[in-house]
Amino acid sequence: MLQELLGAIAAAGSAGVIYLAMAARVVKQYERGVLFRLGRVSGESRPPGLTLIIPVVDRLLKVNMQIVTMPIPAQEGITRDNVTVRVDAVVYFRVVDAESALVRVEDYKFAVSQMAQTSLRSIIGKSDLDDLLSNREKLNQGLELMLDSPAIGWGIQVDRVEIKDVSLPDTMKRSMARQAEADRERRARIINADAELQASKKLAEAAQQMADTPAALQLRLLQTVMAVSAEKNSTLVLPIPVELLHFLERGNQQPASNGDGEPRSG
Repeated sequence: MLQELLGAIAAAGSAGVIYLAMAARVVKQYERGVLFRLGRVSGESRPPGLTLIIPVVDRLLKVNMQIVTMPIPAQEGITRDNVTVRVDAVVYFRVVDAESALVRVEDYKFAVSQMAQTSLRSIIGKSDLDDLLSNREKLNQGLELMLDSPAIGWGIQVDRVEIKDVSLPDTMKRSMARQAEADRERRARIINADAELQASKKLAEAAQQMADTPAALQLRLLQTVMAVSAEKNSTLVLPIPVELLHFLERGNQQPASNGDGEPRSG
């Protein structure tokens, strides 16, 4: 009788251990468990830690609540200004409602991927090439809004969307390079013309100053001779301005005077 009782206790203990092993589930810190009882959602999502279910009757599905980094394959499209480009991006999202992510959409990752590709094509068609190249922050915000609106109903929150790269055809790259080169050449010509204008104004002021003081022209000529002679040249070409000859001519035309300050008579 005692042996039968011990055997029954051992059998019950073994059955209890087996039942506990079948009923025990462990939900990790970054997960939430959704319990389906006979095919229907039962209760709230199970928090992290040890949880028990009814074997055969219950089914516990775990949902990852971490941020998912999903690359969007490169999409080819035509911009609003009729330029063919290939644009790829990356989307960051996470599940905020585990029950909705399992019940309302079959595969939430695949759904987000397809929605992101469609939205990226739409953004390409609505944007100019200059916006894709230089105004990406605004496009990222618009793309995030397009993804976040339907994703909220799936229990998913889109944290951020970033356009990674914009690929252009080789012909367009060469055209842009020529445009940049022409723009730089235009700016260089404008700078040179502005320098010539400033130099001409300064030269005009110097010429006016020399016209008011004829002796300054002779001093400038002597300075030029000194500068040239410093180079140790064997040949010196000295130009004589006509204004200097007129200055010397006026000096010779002044009447000679005697010691008393009166003109001498011949």
